[in-house]
This record gives sequence, C-alpha cells and structure tokens, in this order.
Amino acid sequence: MDAAERAAWLRLTLTPEVGPRTARALLAAFGLPTAIFEASASALGRHVPEKLGRTLAAAPDPALRAAIDATEDWLARDASHALVTLADADYPQALLAIADPPPLVFAIGRRELLNRPTVAIVGSRNATRQGEANAEAFARALARAGLTIASGLALGIDAAAHRGALAAETDASTIAVVGTGVDVIYPAANKALALEIRRRGVVISELPLGTPGIAHNFPRRNRLIAGLARGVLVVEATLRSGSLITARLAADAGREVLAVPGSIHSPLAKGCHKLIKEGAKLAESAQDVVDELRLAPAGAAAAAAPAAELTTAQAALLEALGFDPVDLDTLAQRTGRDAGGLTADLLELELAQHVERLPGNRYQRLR
Repeated sequence: MDAAERAAWLRLTLTPEVGPRTARALLAAFGLPTAIFEASASALGRHVPEKLGRTLAAAPDPALRAAIDATEDWLARDASHALVTLADADYPQALLAIADPPPLVFAIGRRELLNRPTVAIVGSRNATRQGEANAEAFARALARAGLTIASGLALGIDAAAHRGALAAETDASTIAVVGTGVDVIYPAANKALALEIRRRGVVISELPLGTPGIAHNFPRRNRLIAGLARGVLVVEATLRSGSLITARLAADAGREVLAVPGSIHSPLAKGCHKLIKEGAKLAESAQDVVDELRLAPAGAAAAAAPAAELTTAQAALLEALGFDPVDLDTLAQRTGRDAGGLTADLLELELAQHVERLPGNRYQRLR
C-alpha cells in the first residue's frame, strides 16, 4: 500500500462522525478511500449527512493532518507496528462476519495471528484466585491444542488467559484486543504482560493512537473479541459483567458460547450460570471447548505431533493419582499443592489424554 492510499484510510478512520458503519457505506458506494475523498460534496451527500459530505470533500484540517502524520511516524518507528485495512489480505477474516467490522486495526506484534483459529477467554476483573487459575489453565491447554487465545488485557480473568497462552510456549500465542490506542498500556499494572504480548503475540485496536482508557470504548472493544473467535469461554462473571456483553455479541455473530460453572453462593458465578441457563455450553475441561468448537479431537492432534514431555510437577501428579478415581481435595492432601495449581496441570493432562475427569470433581489416570 502506497503512502497516499494509507493516508486516505487513516483520514477516513480519524474523521469525526465516521464510524465503522458510515465508513462501510462510503466504501461500498465509492470503492477505496482515495475515491471517497475525490468525490464531490453533492455525491457524498447522497450517502452521509450534508455537513459530513462537505467535510469529506474539503481538505483535511490541520489537526487531522497532524494525526495522520503522527501515525505515519509511529508506523515507521518499528517493524512490529502495522496498519491492517479491509483492503489487506491479512485483515482478520472472522471480523467480516460481524455487523460493523472496523475499516482498519492498528497492530503491534505478530499480525499473522489475526487469521488463526481463535477462542476468546473473558471474565471478571475482580476474579478469585481459583478463577484466575482456571482461566490460565484453560488458556494454556487450548493453546497447546493449537488455538490462539484472544482476550482484552484487563485485570483478572483476561490477564490470566493471556498468561496461560504465553506459558504454553506454542506458536498459537495470544491476541490482546484493547479499548485504548494500541500504543497505550492500560491498566498500568499489566505493563509487563502487554510488552510480552507485543513481543510474542499481537496487540490490536481500532481506536486512534493515544486514545486513553475511556469507559464507553470497552464495550465497543468487546465486539472485536467476540468477532475474532470461533467461541467465547466465560470464566467468572457477575450478572452485570461486561463479559456477558461479549457472550451476547458472540452468540449474535453465530459463535459458540461456553461458561465455567461455580458455586451457587458466589456472585462471580451467577453470570456464568445465567449463560448456561440460556443455552451456553457448560465447560468443565479444555476438551469440552475443543468438542464444542468441532475441532479435531485432542488425541488426533497429539497423534499428529510428538507428545509433549511432562513437567516434573505433572509427572509427580500422575504418580500421586494412581489408577483409582481421586477427588481434588485428596490430591491436594497427597501432593501438598493448592487447588489452583492442581487444576491447571490436570487440565493439561486431560487434553493430553493422560487423565480423565469423572463426575463429582474426580480424576482418573488413563496411562
């Protein structure tokens, strides 16, 4: 893409009052953005309000020109910085199925991940330790099954999902969809994680560079998380959680929705239970997610590639399991480990078909 065409895409996106739907209408009517800005005000006025048509037909004002120049400087500063437009072959194809795909996204990192099989993991910012352990374990197991993990880089479940995907140390990695400019790290507590995702995964945003964390931008961001994924897994959510918005958007876009159940007494389980009542798949293991997304069985994937070596902790856990069914509390007593760490390793062992989960939160060694 040459500089003039890129500048036209940026101008279209950065012009006030031009949102994704308006941009799509203009692109459908005129073709590429360069043709939009070559059109007359009267021609434009047949598709947008008259005042906006005059704005688009005139030369960009100094503030808009400065924003375009600043973005060009940002793109030139680092090879990992990218602008991915609807006209690019590596635009995330999954987003074309949502009602209002963004005309472009800003990206830092491995943009090839944007078209990999993806599952989103979302949930409460104020998660419990067990909830974070569950999210991390699901993400690690699913990444090792070849799925890229998408989430929103928020505190709590989002951060745990990203950490789990990175801990899998596979090529699948993770996508962080942020509700700020892609160059802004928010919240600050996730700075180290954000920098690691930039290096090993990819961070994307549809918002202009420098956009700070503003509340109304985060629900808007959620539609992209839902749109990128084949399915959305919700781990801990209250009845008012933004994660339920993501789940609804996923369902509206024809994606699968799954939820991890919890205690009937916990407010953080009520959102998940509501989703399950409304038809979401109850997810107790990574294999439940793989099955619901109709992917190749984990065993088939394992047969196609060399088996991953067990960690020392996983080997010790198998030894403690024996071949008789054992509940989680008993395992914790046998190993001296906390439930969160055990759950993480058991999920991975289950996906690798070393362990089977049984009713009553019990586990049995298979080999």
